[in-house]
Amino acid sequence: MSFKDTVTEKFMWFAGKVGNQKHLVAVRDSFIAMMPLTMAGSIAVLLNVFFRDIPNNMGWTGFAKAMAPLIEINGYVYFGTIAISALVFAFSIGYNLSQTYKVNPIAGGLVSFASFVSIIPQTVKISISLAGADANLLKTLADLGMVVTGSGSKAVLETSTWGAITTAYAGATGLFTALIIGFVSSMIYCKLMNKNVTIKMPDSVPPAVSKAFAAIIPGTLAIYASSVLGYLAFAATGSSLTDLISAYIQKPLLGLSQGLFSVVLLSFLVQLFWFFGLHGHNVLAPIMDGIYQPALLENTSVWEATHDISKLPWLWTRGSFDAYAQMGGSGVTIALIIAIFLFSKRDDYKTVAKLSAPMGIFNINEPITFGIPMVLNPLFVIPWLIVPPICAAIAYLATQAGLIPPVYLAVPWITPPGLYAFLATGNNLMAGLVSLFNVFVAFLIWTPFVISANKVKSPTE
Repeated sequence: MSFKDTVTEKFMWFAGKVGNQKHLVAVRDSFIAMMPLTMAGSIAVLLNVFFRDIPNNMGWTGFAKAMAPLIEINGYVYFGTIAISALVFAFSIGYNLSQTYKVNPIAGGLVSFASFVSIIPQTVKISISLAGADANLLKTLADLGMVVTGSGSKAVLETSTWGAITTAYAGATGLFTALIIGFVSSMIYCKLMNKNVTIKMPDSVPPAVSKAFAAIIPGTLAIYASSVLGYLAFAATGSSLTDLISAYIQKPLLGLSQGLFSVVLLSFLVQLFWFFGLHGHNVLAPIMDGIYQPALLENTSVWEATHDISKLPWLWTRGSFDAYAQMGGSGVTIALIIAIFLFSKRDDYKTVAKLSAPMGIFNINEPITFGIPMVLNPLFVIPWLIVPPICAAIAYLATQAGLIPPVYLAVPWITPPGLYAFLATGNNLMAGLVSLFNVFVAFLIWTPFVISANKVKSPTE
């Protein structure tokens, strides 16, 4: 076996192990399961851009007022989807891990959900400005047991309520906590279930009742373990476990993911896996979805709260890859199809391009990926590997320069090139133009290789 074959075999073995690792698959499937809710919430935000933001920016306040009922309904949809995405994910990760370990998945999802809720801060502090209040009023409030800080223009009344869950923890900010606590609690539940640390009921008991009783001991211990962990974290640091995970795990990871090198490297790795015949997006889904999806949801949440592009916290999100570096599918193959139509003299390539073009418009590129094919194809390995990273770099630098806003809305992946970026950035025309410019750049890179391929005989000749 040659050195190249040995390297290829080793790489495919490693990639296959990573892509099929059951815990990573469960994480990937949990994010995928959230897609209907993410899309629904993003559609609600996008509609409000049309109904409220654009009309208000253009001075059409009357139109926005007329649309007030629809705007409020969209707010309800957003609150029931993206605003509680961490709660949804907590159930999803418990369900998928339980399926992996072949135990009751509904109970596993509920245990994970309850474990996550148990460590969320349950007291909400409210501060009310008392600027201008006289000293007698401040003294009276203090005598009533209320906490008043400062005086004069800086006087503030502080109160709190117990038993509340805020969207600050139930939404995108809590996703990493939901992932970690959901994973830990689900593993405790699954391991105890598999070891038969359960309450066994007689065979005469209905299966649904028997399953519920079997989950009592593992579920209780898993929830208690999470609650104890949350208590110890607060007792030791004075901060909730959610805040600690957000500060020391989520934000640093998201920060590392925002560099140009990280974006370009991930785009390259997706293509490299595809070159060896492995689904790059599936293999790297735990990273792409686990890190960049929370960034997308957090951008959506900040936009919904502020309607200010400048306050969006993250430059590059999950949708940015699809908007600017995957037009027509992996490798920006919509540009390859155009190059084949214009410059290829090979009948086999032209036939594949004709069959692939209608689907390529909607970012479905398996026909051309496996029809050319791209897998282990030395003729096209260079453009296949470099086109998406170059396109990602162009869009990244354009976003960093403020030419286009960050992607903050989830859009169906089958949305055509240009239109995807336009919608994902809240109808920003320049974003759509940058996406189409990337298609042109990809076309320029693909073209010389398509022309060179004319000198190579097809297998049928």
